[in-house]
Amino acid sequence: MVATIKQNAAYGLSGVATSPIHLYKEEQKNQNSGQTAIMKIPNESTLMDHLINHIKDNIYFKDRRGRFILINKEGAKRAGCSDPIELIGKTDMDIFTEEHSREAFADEQHIIQTGQPLYGKEEKETWEDGHETWVSTTKLPLRDSDGEIIGTFGISRDITEHKEAELRAREYVEENRRLCDEMQSDLQMAFELQKTFLPSSYPVFPEGVTPEESAARFCHYYESSGIVGGDFCSVRKLSDTETGVLLCDVSGHGVRSALITGLMRAIVEEISLKEKDPGKFLGHMNRVLKPIMEQGAQGLYSTACYIVLNVSNGTLQYANAGHPIPILLNTETGNPEWLADSPKLSGPPLATHLETTYETNGRQLNPRDAIIMYTDGIVEATNSAGEIFGKQRLMDFTNTHRHMLIRDLFPALVEEVRLFINKPTFDDDICLAGCRFDHCI
Repeated sequence: MVATIKQNAAYGLSGVATSPIHLYKEEQKNQNSGQTAIMKIPNESTLMDHLINHIKDNIYFKDRRGRFILINKEGAKRAGCSDPIELIGKTDMDIFTEEHSREAFADEQHIIQTGQPLYGKEEKETWEDGHETWVSTTKLPLRDSDGEIIGTFGISRDITEHKEAELRAREYVEENRRLCDEMQSDLQMAFELQKTFLPSSYPVFPEGVTPEESAARFCHYYESSGIVGGDFCSVRKLSDTETGVLLCDVSGHGVRSALITGLMRAIVEEISLKEKDPGKFLGHMNRVLKPIMEQGAQGLYSTACYIVLNVSNGTLQYANAGHPIPILLNTETGNPEWLADSPKLSGPPLATHLETTYETNGRQLNPRDAIIMYTDGIVEATNSAGEIFGKQRLMDFTNTHRHMLIRDLFPALVEEVRLFINKPTFDDDICLAGCRFDHCI
């Protein structure tokens, strides 16, 4: 029997007298009036051999016990054999590791028992020498002339290159997800750290009184467009009667700008007690920041406004570095107004010119006068029509709500801007800082 099987494998599957090829030849003879047909058609066995031995897929036939009864040249080549006959009578156990062989045998037994074919199963082949390949396999029941299942036959297409690329892509996605998770965790940590840069409490005058009894009251509001941002404010006690309020806006937003705010916080702590004059304070900041920020390829800079309030006499000193002009809530006139009415009173942003002198200006405050400082994320907020909120809307809103305490005015203003742009988040960071002078001490 083995000899018969090997002979069939060597010479192909024999045709029968009533095969389509035989009938086609007869038809050709009839059409040519008994003459020999012009086209010479190979027999069915030759066509079958030609097909299975020139295709690049692995084609095989097995008996009910999983033994090869026919395999093409490509299948033999993949198994490391020079002649397909070498595999006749052998099983997958002779080629692959036990794990893969058992799974393949189980699939074939299921097909034999149920008659149900298996289509396009992706299999990892682990060979005896340890190397691995991937194939897409289709297997069907092999039936005899009476329709009885006598084994299986199948075709396996090598998809190793495709599968390895897919696995690499999965690994890349997983690695990318892991890095994103780490980055998100780092950003969350940066967010928590950046919150410590903002005021957690405010000075009171004189020392020991409650915030409600203080001669000056302070507040701020901060909201970043991302997890971290580039706006920064500071409220620091300079003496028993003086407080400095600084508001900065680093160009851009996100991580890069947030790093600069951390640097600014350190600079403010270092020089605020040395330079109480607002103009000199900004000049000192500029000299420190310029060589650091100019190293960035895109030329970082920051706008800033710094005010110093003296509660012993109600005087306010201020200097500006390219920042939006603050609003003064003037109780004497009953109307809000710009703290400075001339753009000439504002110097260039920090870190744009090394040797820059910032002018210090002064203003006498009345009891209950208040100062509102803001970053351009407020006035430059843009709606879907391309309109910006603008300084005039800011002034009009402030005028309408001038009797509100600034601690209530700030969140109300932010909501007004949010309604104007008609979306929940801002495209730029926003920060407001303010103080109200109540009385002298």
